Amino acid sequence: MNTFSDIQKVLSSGETTLVEVTKSYLQQIENQKHLNAFIEVYEEEVLSRAAEVDEKLQNGTAGKLAGMVMGVKDNICVKGKKVTAASKILEGFESSFNATVIERLLAQDALIIGRLNCDEFAMGSSNEKSVYGAALNPHGKNRVPGGSSGASAAAVAAGLCTVSLGSDTGGSIRQPASFCGVVGLKPTYGRVSRYGLIAYGSSFDQIGPFANSVQDAATVLEVIAGSDQNDSTCSTKEVASYSRLKDQSNSTKKIAVIADCLNHEGLHPVVKKAMDEKIEDLKARGHTVELVKFDILDKLVPAYHVLSNAEASSNLSRFDGMRYGYRHPEAEDLESTYVKSRSTGFGKEVKRRIMMGTFVLSAGYYDAYYAKAQKVRRIIQDKTIEVFNDFDFMMSPTTPGVAFEMGAKGNDPVAMYLEDIFTVHANLTGNPAISVPLGAVDELPFGLQLMAPSYAEHDLLQFASRPEIIQN
Repeated sequence: MNTFSDIQKVLSSGETTLVEVTKSYLQQIENQKHLNAFIEVYEEEVLSRAAEVDEKLQNGTAGKLAGMVMGVKDNICVKGKKVTAASKILEGFESSFNATVIERLLAQDALIIGRLNCDEFAMGSSNEKSVYGAALNPHGKNRVPGGSSGASAAAVAAGLCTVSLGSDTGGSIRQPASFCGVVGLKPTYGRVSRYGLIAYGSSFDQIGPFANSVQDAATVLEVIAGSDQNDSTCSTKEVASYSRLKDQSNSTKKIAVIADCLNHEGLHPVVKKAMDEKIEDLKARGHTVELVKFDILDKLVPAYHVLSNAEASSNLSRFDGMRYGYRHPEAEDLESTYVKSRSTGFGKEVKRRIMMGTFVLSAGYYDAYYAKAQKVRRIIQDKTIEVFNDFDFMMSPTTPGVAFEMGAKGNDPVAMYLEDIFTVHANLTGNPAISVPLGAVDELPFGLQLMAPSYAEHDLLQFASRPEIIQN
């Protein structure tokens, strides 16, 4: 039972119950503890709720997500449960409220089975930077699952839950989806409420789903999308019927392929070959596929890190050892509380990014770095709009290669940051993007990325679900 529709079929036929389905997931989580995907499992609560939903299914009052068992990244708040963003600084912290996405999922009878590992404060591309230890990729021994939402991708790929939630600031849904061979969707900025998401970069962050099918991702988005009075950046645009994918037209599309991505020196030859074959296949089916120049590709990652780290240095200033979470035991006064708690509470990568962000916002360097990066972001957005004036979608590899070995890039921050070279584009511009499985190198998956105009998720999901893109 890899997809939600598979579960719905067996539940509706009476072959099994949701309690039994949930027990099977709990057993899988136990059997694959070595993946270190779940850091907390809500066993007693999820089984009790499964029994309640079974009753609703019998009397015909169940919500549209009845039967869906979900894992949630450890930076999304669930009422009465711990949420730490995989950081010591939030040690023991328990949320007093549900994130908006959780409220909406529970209202439609989804089951939340537990919280998932991630890179600390969503800062990473490998899921190695967690206070709980690294998560593993189920497709390869000693391989990373990607990051920062690596465990969310690994859990779906390994069959530990039906669907999971992650957050995407610079590729943190799509990159691990590529590495783990699942579907990963980053919605348009503002399409999904960020209320209850622990902030990293507030103008970049978006919550989105991991799934084994585009259909499941679309179904989840339909539930969690929409305006929210608790998030002023959340759009009031009407939510389309994203889950209605089968009534799509078979019209041909115009697809732009960024030549700079396809010809990038770091692109794995097998990924390049698969992309070339996909382009030729799409052309043979009547689609228009053209290479377009995007000659500022090398500016994407630097601009992203200047801006996102600036926002992170501001957002993470609230974690100071005074109000909640970890406080150093030897703190004696205000200054020592701040210094000792933050020095030992934050991990190395988080401290690096806070320092980088503070530096680019400082009086002597603001114009040279932060202001310039904002101008570059505007140029990127304008160029992207120009492309979408002529094309329906933009297409690229999701990642330059496949999952790398644990520790392979831990001592080279720049190499790690460049893992997001094809994904940060959609975060800088706010456009929706999806990664779907494309191929594999020695059984290690890699993905295809499609990006669409803002708020064109319905078109994006319909196209991504076509047989020429993915087999659902």
